[in-house]
Amino acid sequence: MAGDVLRDEEIAAALGRQPGWQQTGAALRRIYEFADFHEAMKFVHRVSDVAEALGHIPRIEVKGARVTLTVTTDEEGGLTRRDLELIRRIDR
Repeated sequence: MAGDVLRDEEIAAALGRQPGWQQTGAALRRIYEFADFHEAMKFVHRVSDVAEALGHIPRIEVKGARVTLTVTTDEEGGLTRRDLELIRRIDR
């Protein structure tokens, strides 16, 4: 439902509580840097557990020791509360 898409003010307020995340169009993105590829992959596995439990899967890009997560709700055409919940859980 389009009514579930968040307003810009709601997104800005949420990002103020989630350091490191940035809005890029209709998505939230954060880059994580790790000591090495092995640590990056351990993080990716932890993210996969969180995402599966919530039923909301982010886009994950791994380049060496760098992991980029992109979160959006494509079927809603914008950012929703599910996206905010996912980034909160990832950062815990």
